[in-house]
Amino acid sequence: MSIRKSKAEVEQRRQAVLRHVSKGGEVRIDDLAARLGVSLMTMHRDLDDLHERKLLHKRRAVAMALSTVDIESSLQFRENMHREAKTAIGDELRNHVSPGSTVLLDCGSTLFPLARLLGQSEHNHVITNSLRVAYLLADSTAQVTLLGDRFYPEFESCAGLEVLRQLDRFHIDVAFLTATCVHEGRLSHPVREYADNKAAFVAAADRAVLAVDNSKFGRSATYAYGDLTGYDTLITDDAAPPGETALAQALGVQVHAVAQTWEDG
Repeated sequence: MSIRKSKAEVEQRRQAVLRHVSKGGEVRIDDLAARLGVSLMTMHRDLDDLHERKLLHKRRAVAMALSTVDIESSLQFRENMHREAKTAIGDELRNHVSPGSTVLLDCGSTLFPLARLLGQSEHNHVITNSLRVAYLLADSTAQVTLLGDRFYPEFESCAGLEVLRQLDRFHIDVAFLTATCVHEGRLSHPVREYADNKAAFVAAADRAVLAVDNSKFGRSATYAYGDLTGYDTLITDDAAPPGETALAQALGVQVHAVAQTWEDG
């Protein structure tokens, strides 16, 4: 008699499928089933789920990875990758928010778990350029200010000079930011306006906290915007490269590497 897998175990297997397909580019479905030790029917169910979540393409007899352009422009993809790490990071981020404080939240998907937690807390003022963060807080007691400028659908957020001008109106206790790329302590982003906004967010706050999962390290993008020295704290997961976390500490940044936990749904 077969033992029914938990939701967490199923999701863990599907993330393994995604890693194999991302590495191989195009993989036969029967080969995936053999490699993961599951039936062909189970593999089809896994791939149907990943396809519906827009994490890969399922075609006749093969699974295909998304292109680099698809990945960089798809918030749906980024949100569903490394979910267990982002959940654990969000739990730690909540410890850095005092009741009644003014908090700035960047637009990265790593901060969505924190936004959900802030929706359960007492009367914080949340400033954000993220439409998704604003929606997550819509039914909460938090006061929400949405920073506006050019809207980028692929990031579900705004960026540009007008966002920077609006920052002068607020006293921000703590800013929480994400990073697309962290390489040897330096930060970069594929869109110039977002690189400019992130640098300004750090400068505008009394404290700045950077939240990145392990996948963001060792990568570089077109527009550099400084290094980790502007941040008080780096919160990542326990799979982050030790060399990168050691460099952050050498730059005077306090580092928390949280243990990853699997969500049961």
